[in-house]
This record gives sequence, structure tokens and C-alpha cells, in this order.
Amino acid sequence: MILVIGASGFIGSYLVEGLIAKGYDVLAAGRRKNALQYFERKNIPTVELDIVNKDDFKKLPTKGVEAVILLAALLPANVTEDDSYRYVDVNITGTLNVLEYCKSNGIKKIISTTSYADIQNKWEKDVPLAADTSRDFSFSGDHASYIITKNAATDFILHYNAEYGMQGIIFRLPPVYGVGPHSVIYVNGVTYKSGLQVFIEKAIAGEPISIYGDKNVSRDVVSVKDVVAAFIQALNSSEASGLYNISSGVSYTLEEQVKAIVDVFSEGPDKSEIKYEPEKKNNSTSYLLDISKAQKDFGYTPVFTNFHRLMEDYKYDLTNGALQAFFGDRIK
Repeated sequence: MILVIGASGFIGSYLVEGLIAKGYDVLAAGRRKNALQYFERKNIPTVELDIVNKDDFKKLPTKGVEAVILLAALLPANVTEDDSYRYVDVNITGTLNVLEYCKSNGIKKIISTTSYADIQNKWEKDVPLAADTSRDFSFSGDHASYIITKNAATDFILHYNAEYGMQGIIFRLPPVYGVGPHSVIYVNGVTYKSGLQVFIEKAIAGEPISIYGDKNVSRDVVSVKDVVAAFIQALNSSEASGLYNISSGVSYTLEEQVKAIVDVFSEGPDKSEIKYEPEKKNNSTSYLLDISKAQKDFGYTPVFTNFHRLMEDYKYDLTNGALQAFFGDRIK
């Protein structure tokens, strides 16, 4: 059995479905009751779990769990204010509670995630940053408490590897693209539509889309389906351990992204016009992640390495309503 903690979230929803499709027995643990009920209707066992509450772990099985995938975390995009205590509670104490559950019950494999922002100060256009790139990030801003606590969580997983012979694996993730409840995000406690959501809505409406700043700023993003494939490949590896970059391994310029969105989502004769406004700041920074370690250690090979194809797949999932029952009106 694979225990997925954080199954009621964005990546978790895709992962549970992906594991079931591959024939795994799955126990879906999370906090969002509607999502857990969705799994139950599909005869997938569930448990309501708060990783901060140590007593909740008494609800979990003590035998038959071959691996734990930890996706539950507190993220800046989901919080209205920067509460460092809450970040510590969820991201550090919660991770420790999961590690202790694994250690106490002889579960050797745990896979978790961290953010690409832990190396933000080293981002550079078209320079692939290796998985073992040393940390260098900003200690100010709404992401600081998140990154500090996720770094600590990563270090505890590595500590349990060294001290207790566990096989802890951490995926460093850039923005993960896929249909889900993230059309609106928080930035410094204020709600905004994500850039992707704005571009898609304007393309569907045939409205002009403005590219601010440098049109050649390039970013490496990843499909949620490639992330799911990476989890499954790492589960099947007896050698994988430590920190890995999981991305497309390809950088797409802002202009390439907008052109693909217009081509895929603008229908009919009135396609969105792209306007260039280089005098306006876009707050984007170029970066590229090196995925060779994941390729070598467990055969990670992303499918969606072309942004146009990624958007076509996004549109397919958006229009066929496959995840509407899971996320409900949280999908726009």
C-alpha cells in the first residue's frame, strides 16, 4: 500500500489517480472532506489527517505500508498572511511527525517535495542548475518563511536517511501546470489571478494579451502528469535517495508561452493580439533546472517538454471536466 498524505490537494488528486491506474493499493490521507468523499465514491480508502496533530497518526495502519508520499504543506499561495509559526508547525513539525510514523512502523521510503526557490539567487537564463546546487535564496518577502521551513523539512529527511537508514527522496519542483484550484493565488496576503489564468482567459475571449518587460525571460515549468510519473518511477527505484530536480528540463520564453496559449485557447477568426510593453516590469526571472540526476537514478523522462503540447493537454483536461467532481467550483 502507498500512503499519500496531502491527497486532497492539486498534485495529490492526480497522483492518487495515477497510482490506482498503475495497480497500486492507495490510502488517501488529507484534510478536505469533499475530496476524501470523492475518493470514497471510487472505493479508494481514505483517512482524515492533520499532520500537525500527532494523535491523528494513530488512525494510520502500522503494517502493510511500503512507502509514504508527503505532499501536505503550507504554501504562500494559499495563505492570507505570513504566519511563521504556522509554517513551522505544518512544514517542519508535520514532516517530523510523518518521519517518526515511518520510523516507528518500519517504512523505509518517503518521498516529499520542496521549492525551486531555495536556489533563487542562482537562477540564470539558460544555465541548468544541478540538483546538488547549494542553497541561495531571499530572506525577505512572502516566500521566506516557506523556504526556510521547507529547507528544514528537507534536512530532516536527509538526517533520517543517514541516521536510520531510510530512503528519503525530495523533489525540487518549479511551477507545476495542470487543471486545479489555483486560478487565484495569494501574494503577500492579497489575492491575484495567476499569470497563466489571465493569459488563458484573455485568449479564450479573444482579447489582447500584453507581455510586460523582457519577452525573452525564460522559465522551466513542469506538467503535473510528469510529476506523477516521477513519483511512480521513484517508488520503483531501490537506489533513489536525496534531492532531485523534477521539471521539464527545458526553458520557455515568455513570448513562446503566450504564443502557445493564444494558438491553443483562442478559437475562431478573432485570435488574441499580442502586445509588447517592455517598459513595464513583469517580475519574472529566467531559470532552468538540470534533471540529469533523476534521469540517471530512476529513469525520469518528462513527456511534456513542448509548451504547446502542455497547453493542449491542459485544455483537454479543462474542457472534459475530468477533475470537476474533485475540485468542484474551485476550478475556473
